[in-house]
Amino acid sequence: MTQTAFYIPTVNLMGAGCLKDAVARIQSYGHAHALVVTDEVLSKIGVAAKVAGLLTEAGIRVTVFDRTHPNPTIGNVEAGLSLLRANGCDFVVSLGGGSPHDCAKGIALCAANGGGIADYEGVDKSAKAQLPLVAINTTAGTASEMTRFCIITDESRHVKMAIVDKHVTPLMSVNDPELMLAKPAGLTAATGMDALTHAVEAYVSIAATPITDACALKAVSLVSAHLRQAVAHGDDLAAREAMAYAQFLAGMAFNNASLGYVHAMAHQLGGFYDLPHGVCNAVLLPHVEAFNVHTSANRLKDVAAAMGVDVAGMSDADGAQAALAAIRKLSADIGIPTGLAQLGLKDADIPVLAANALKDACGLTNPRRADQADIEAIFRAAA
Repeated sequence: MTQTAFYIPTVNLMGAGCLKDAVARIQSYGHAHALVVTDEVLSKIGVAAKVAGLLTEAGIRVTVFDRTHPNPTIGNVEAGLSLLRANGCDFVVSLGGGSPHDCAKGIALCAANGGGIADYEGVDKSAKAQLPLVAINTTAGTASEMTRFCIITDESRHVKMAIVDKHVTPLMSVNDPELMLAKPAGLTAATGMDALTHAVEAYVSIAATPITDACALKAVSLVSAHLRQAVAHGDDLAAREAMAYAQFLAGMAFNNASLGYVHAMAHQLGGFYDLPHGVCNAVLLPHVEAFNVHTSANRLKDVAAAMGVDVAGMSDADGAQAALAAIRKLSADIGIPTGLAQLGLKDADIPVLAANALKDACGLTNPRRADQADIEAIFRAAA
């Protein structure tokens, strides 16, 4: 077998109430001044103040940067980096979903390596580890709290840059489902489908291994079993905890097997139209996997089984179609839009979107190679 590396934070805390344990562990690291990177919503509802208060009680100084956009930009990273340097912060705490985590990674990477975040677009472009980063998660979807992926929007090019770098892996991840309670149904749906997309793309990836396969299939089964409940009943702690585990397992899978054209294409939609990443993934997923059926029918049949479909006696081709149907059914049940046109996709933009998608690092591990015409056709089919 080909040699592989497996990336994951050194410490990963899971379960209701683990936030307090996280603060005690942070205290033991001996850092003096945290830059807490979050967003305006978590700041307004008091979650940022709660975390800052716990850190302060532990004797750690805190500076809060709460201007992270839903699709974090180069400007966000630069503003946060300036605040970090002005206040002499010696480590970073990210609080939120994928956007604050990615913004914090960009800040921490530039703080340690110099330059601008655009210098690190691509794979393993940095020379040394980022400033220590503790990632506290409040959504169940992106797994950015434990991955080596950092997605930052270049405002001038209207493109999402994919930074895949072992040095942006956080020091510690924290998944306390108590922080995920009462999140809006739409956010829960979008992030949950993001987790499913991570798992499916990792499972069909050309870089998949037995370890990532096990993580991916378990993630698929947990999402299929618990996402509907989490969307319908946001205060269900058991469903939230199950989704926290699902998204983490999916993160373990794609952090090491990488992704595919769903993410390569979704990144362009997010950068061009400033759309929610999870929703774009959810709409694109069955269409990209329909393209992948030609090379990955047997693996997609496994996905169908993990989603609860009785595949006994099915051919690989029929099993793959059952997987696509199960994905579409789950999306419909939780209120995901049925097409990209509803999100604002314009046919005239498709050639540029497709060309940029083919440059995205996430597409390198897709199981079936595509050309410009193929990607344009998938965009149009998903419209």
